[in-house]
Amino acid sequence: MCSYFLSFAAGISLAGMQLACFGADTESSGTYTLKTLSSEVHVSEPSSNEAHAIDTVSVTGLRLLQSPVSVAVVDGDTIEQVAATHPSEILNRVAGVWISRGNGQEHLTAIRSPVLTGSGSCGSFGIAEDGVPVRGAGLCNVNQLFDLNGEQAARIEVMRGPGSVLYGSDAQHGVINILSKAPEKRLDRMALEAGANDYRRLSAEHSRVTGDHGYRLSFNGVQDGGFKRDSGFDQQKLTTRHDVDLGGASVRTLLSLSNLNQETAGYVTGKDAYKDAARKRENPNPEAFRDSQAVRVQSRLQWGGADSRQWSLIPYARYTDMAFLMHFLPGTPLEENGQTGAGLRGRYQSRVTDAWSMTSGVDLEMMDAWLKQTQQEGFSSFPAGKQYDYTVNSAVTAVFSESKYTLADNSSFTLGARYESIRYTYRNRMRSGNTAEDGSICINSFSGAPGCRYTRPGNSRDQFENLSFDTSLQHQFSTQLTGSMRLARGSRAPQAAELYRLQNGQMEAHLNSESINSVEFSLRGQEQAVAFDIAVFAMEKADVIFLSSDRLNLNEGETRHYGLEYELSWHWQDWDLGVHGTVAKHQYTSDVSEPGTSTLVATAGNDIDTAPRHLHGAILGWTSEATRLELQWQFTGRYYTDIENQHEYAGHSLAHVRIYRDLGERVRLGLRVNNLANKDYAERADYSSLGGGDRYFIGEPRSLFADVRFQF
Repeated sequence: MCSYFLSFAAGISLAGMQLACFGADTESSGTYTLKTLSSEVHVSEPSSNEAHAIDTVSVTGLRLLQSPVSVAVVDGDTIEQVAATHPSEILNRVAGVWISRGNGQEHLTAIRSPVLTGSGSCGSFGIAEDGVPVRGAGLCNVNQLFDLNGEQAARIEVMRGPGSVLYGSDAQHGVINILSKAPEKRLDRMALEAGANDYRRLSAEHSRVTGDHGYRLSFNGVQDGGFKRDSGFDQQKLTTRHDVDLGGASVRTLLSLSNLNQETAGYVTGKDAYKDAARKRENPNPEAFRDSQAVRVQSRLQWGGADSRQWSLIPYARYTDMAFLMHFLPGTPLEENGQTGAGLRGRYQSRVTDAWSMTSGVDLEMMDAWLKQTQQEGFSSFPAGKQYDYTVNSAVTAVFSESKYTLADNSSFTLGARYESIRYTYRNRMRSGNTAEDGSICINSFSGAPGCRYTRPGNSRDQFENLSFDTSLQHQFSTQLTGSMRLARGSRAPQAAELYRLQNGQMEAHLNSESINSVEFSLRGQEQAVAFDIAVFAMEKADVIFLSSDRLNLNEGETRHYGLEYELSWHWQDWDLGVHGTVAKHQYTSDVSEPGTSTLVATAGNDIDTAPRHLHGAILGWTSEATRLELQWQFTGRYYTDIENQHEYAGHSLAHVRIYRDLGERVRLGLRVNNLANKDYAERADYSSLGGGDRYFIGEPRSLFADVRFQF
């Protein structure tokens, strides 16, 4: 049986490529087994038979080699060892992924993409919890990873490339799926942590299994003083799970709650400001804040007979409420938003013949969302008072089916399709137009032009219908080597904010759904102590939504994305090495313009801003009977910070070290140092012609964290 805290002697987790200690009930008990990828083609959804698990049981290398989709897995041991204070610390260990850290718990996401910004950027990535999206389709939030209790997850799975037919709109470039821990027979544990900038964290877990019932409670609370001035935050997350075996059926219910109260620091402006020691703690927006609360509940009913047929129904409900000061906009308006709603996901899996299996289903969802934006003081074209006040009711209907055919003993073919309809009903709760709240006309103090910056369109109904497909061909050259080819087409409907949060007199945004076409070739293998996964991909996007120079939401952008991802792991006696990386290019293939400028920029052929061509990492580890030492290296290549490719960030390398020591079976001590070399760097850099030029979220200097974990 694996040691509770760390499987030091028999468990290694490296850069998203994992070797795991298996429990006595598995076919690979006591052996090293590669876990580079998920066992499921569709970003797995744990089954109810995990309810009585004592040890963590993960997929075998053989089953991983059978997946044609690029899905990287970060297992529970790795999550616990890293003890991430921000989602970027754990997810940036995965090839093809870059979570760009903002201040506090804020972030932007890139999966086989540049770091995307803007009101609709989050629609390119599916963020899910046990397979259920955490926000309503078309109603995403760019920071929604902070709603999830990833710190206490059983594992995190990342699908790279367009989501399979199980995921529709809002899964254009990839999916991040946080999987909850199953109940255990008897578990009581607690961890205390302290670190730089008055960082404090308390986490606790309690679990029991009695007869056919099992439950698990997981809580973690954080208090952080913040590296920047006036930039601390408090956050609490609670996850409760109840599993019950009903004989021929099972039910798994998950309740998740989160609360965030954050003081936010904004960009620091000025060329190479991140290198100036006197400016590192600078906060130009001490008044900025973000408060966010979220509640989600889902219940998975699963049943099936001995004839290889299985059904599942997942009803779910969500609630979110958030308020934050938009420090990055002139006048720093206050945004308040929220959403409530419910949905149902149905699945039917069957083996039609020995060579043909099928998965089909339907997704239904209804959401009610609202948004209000206000500003205390008015100036120029920015009016005081309410600027937006509207509601959006959304309805999603989707049907899909996917079949897998065994063509020969060593080859298989998969084909699937998904039809999805998203309907919005928008109601403006203010007067329409680009006037102030009282109907008065704004006058631009620079140009003298009439009209307020913000425009409120009239009530409307909009519907978007998309058809996506996913097909793959896979051949197993040997029991240790598999090659795959995958073709996929994904799409995303315009987000509600892109349709109804308009500017500069645009009374209606005639937007189409964005589409992406992808082709991917991959080769995966393992031989004794060495394992590898290599993927080459090319993607083209059409109807890309962007904000024009006149601040109009348009649908005329085109981009191209291609590159190579690799993961390699090696283990020898007490040593292990994992390397991962991405070499990719993300380009405009059409001309776009920067908001605030007056002319169209010749961007076709330019790199998209905030899109490093190189992202690499390596983790060297040493394990003894009770000690684990790990040295991590991260490299972020240079990237352009503007669409004209006239300004750039030089990139950086960082080193981190972690050491853990078991004191018997019930106590573990941990020590980790981030940015070991005390490197000057920026978590994210960009350039704004109207916002002071070069701007940075400055990276933190060398930081020390220590923790102690108890099992009772």
